[in-house]
Amino acid sequence: MKHSGIVKTLALGLTGAALIGFQASAKTVWDMSIAWPAGNFHVANAEEFAGKVKAATGGEVEIVVHPGGELGIKGPEGMIAVRDGIVPMADILMNQQVGEDKYFGIESLPYLASGYEELEVLHKYFRPGIDKLAKKFNQKILFVVPWPGQAVYSKHEIKVIGDLKGFKLRVVDKNGHNFFSRLGAAPLQLPWGEVVPSLASGVISGVTTSSSSGVDGKFWEFLGYMSRFNWQSSSNMINVNLDAWNDISPAHQAAIEKLGKEMQPVFWTKSKAEDEKKIATLKKNGISVSTPAGALKTDLAKLAEVMWADYLKGAGPEAAKTIADYRKDIGK
Repeated sequence: MKHSGIVKTLALGLTGAALIGFQASAKTVWDMSIAWPAGNFHVANAEEFAGKVKAATGGEVEIVVHPGGELGIKGPEGMIAVRDGIVPMADILMNQQVGEDKYFGIESLPYLASGYEELEVLHKYFRPGIDKLAKKFNQKILFVVPWPGQAVYSKHEIKVIGDLKGFKLRVVDKNGHNFFSRLGAAPLQLPWGEVVPSLASGVISGVTTSSSSGVDGKFWEFLGYMSRFNWQSSSNMINVNLDAWNDISPAHQAAIEKLGKEMQPVFWTKSKAEDEKKIATLKKNGISVSTPAGALKTDLAKLAEVMWADYLKGAGPEAAKTIADYRKDIGK
C-alpha cells in the first residue's frame, strides 16, 4: 500500500514521524488535516468529497479526514505542511496564508467582496492567481469553498465606532488586525483552536468569525451580541501535495479533478444555507443579532477604501490587476 498520510505529533512535543506503509498495493491513502471541529460544514464537505473520491477510483485512492486539528497542525501551518509533505492534504484558510504571499489576502480586504455574489465575481479573477501560487508551494487546489460572512461577537452591543475602543478582539489575519486596530480595538490574531480557551480565560472579550464558527464555539456561553459586519470574505481551499498527486494514475487524477469542479458549486450553495441555519441557532441560544447601520456603516466603508489603497502599495502587479479587473466588472 502506498500511504502518503502521516501523523504530526507536535502537539505532544514529540518529533514528527511518518507512518508509511510499504506493502505493495495499488491503494493510496491520503490523510487530510482540518482545523475545524467534527460537525463543521467544511468537515462535512471534505467527508462527502472523500466518499466520492473513493467510489470514483474504485477504492484505490482513499482520503481520511482528520478534523479538530488532530494531526497537530494549526490552521496557519497548513500551506507549509502540505508543501513539505508533512501531510498530503489539508483544508487551508487562505487569509491565514498572507505571511507566505500577500496575494492570498485579496478576498479578505474589508468590504472588497461583500457576500456570495460579489465573491463569485472576484473568484473569476482571483482563482487563476491562487492556482499558480499553489503550484509554487508544491500543491494543487481541488476546490475552494467560502465561509459565511464575518461577524463581530461581543459582550456589549456595537452601535458606533467608539464601542470598539480598546476592545480585546480575536481576528483571523493581518488584514483583520489592521482593520480593527484602525477602528480603535485591541485585536489579537489567533488560530481557531485557541479561540474558546482564550474566551474562557479572558484573554479576549470578543471574536471576529462566521455564524458557523460562532455555533461551533457555543459563543452564547461567553458573549451576548453578534454584529453582522460582513466585513470580509474568506474561503478555504482543499489542497493536495503535488508529489502525492503525481504518484497516482492519470485516470485517477482526472476523476478527482472532475469531482472537485462538480462539487465546488454544490458546496458554495451549502455555505449559503449554513449561514441562515446558524444565525437561527445563535438567536435561539440568546445571541442578539444586528447589522451595522447609519454612521457606523458609513465609517466602516470609508476605512475599507483606505485599506485597499494601502494593500496595493506593496502587493505587486498581479494583485493590482486582479483587484482592478474585479472592480471594473462589478462597478465598485
